[in-house]
Amino acid sequence: MTRVAAVDCGTNSIRLLVADADPATGELVDLDRRMTIVRLGQGVDRTGRLAPEALQRTFAACREYAGIIKEHGAERLRFVATSASRDAENRDEFVRGVLDILGVEPEVISGDQEAEFSFTGATKELAGGDHLPKPYLVVDIGGGSTEFVVGDDQVRAARSVDIGCVRMTERHLVRDGVVSDPPSKEQIAAMRADIEAALDLAEETVPLREARTLVGLAGSVTTVSAIAQELPEYDSAAIHHSRVSYDRVREITEWLLRSTHAERAAVPSMHPGRVDVIAAGALVLLSIMERIGAEEVVVSEHDILDGIAWSVA
Repeated sequence: MTRVAAVDCGTNSIRLLVADADPATGELVDLDRRMTIVRLGQGVDRTGRLAPEALQRTFAACREYAGIIKEHGAERLRFVATSASRDAENRDEFVRGVLDILGVEPEVISGDQEAEFSFTGATKELAGGDHLPKPYLVVDIGGGSTEFVVGDDQVRAARSVDIGCVRMTERHLVRDGVVSDPPSKEQIAAMRADIEAALDLAEETVPLREARTLVGLAGSVTTVSAIAQELPEYDSAAIHHSRVSYDRVREITEWLLRSTHAERAAVPSMHPGRVDVIAAGALVLLSIMERIGAEEVVVSEHDILDGIAWSVA
């Protein structure tokens, strides 16, 4: 076993995994797995820069994670940064801050690299069984972008497109600095058109409709699963490898799009940082299912974070 630490810093959240990895057996044993909503991508789509307050929230989380990594005695650490820091003019400020706190330079990876890590993390467990038909389509709905990966035992094609839940919310659902509560039919239609255009782009590279199993990753998808199961609190064990039907995803998405902030916040499994962006994330998932004719989505709690850990091991 090798004790490794992986940090995934996305547009909406920053996550840590400390685990013991055995590449010979394919076993990854969690020691600590946690997530903090920092909204690093706040305003990036509009300004092209990381906001000072977003950087401070992210650095505070990094300081907390540094203590946990030291406590567990991880031998190796890899810090991967995704969509928001890829897009920002002032990403050097972000890189310097992380290096000072954690002692490693964040790797601002490409969308294609992000997709490969997501695929490895999501399918390494699934590959051992024959109950889910291949090829898989792994869909990682993040804050700034969504990654599409089709593969069997390895990646066949991948594409990242800019339709994350934060980006779609800020682009279509915010008026005068406030998220519409609930959004108008015109706002939803404009967001839907944007998502469909991005799916057209993804299909230029990735044969989405060839997939026989849809695997959904990240907070928007896991939250939809939690709502579908009517969980009294967020429960990773209940969510991991759960299956949500197309009809249930449609029902939940339609409710989220017509609900108020207070109604969404009252859902017991809803993270406070997702209340304003979950409707957009759910609509991305629904649009993907409609595009490929998926009857259900298999939900995975193992994703890019696990893929990063394996890359270190």
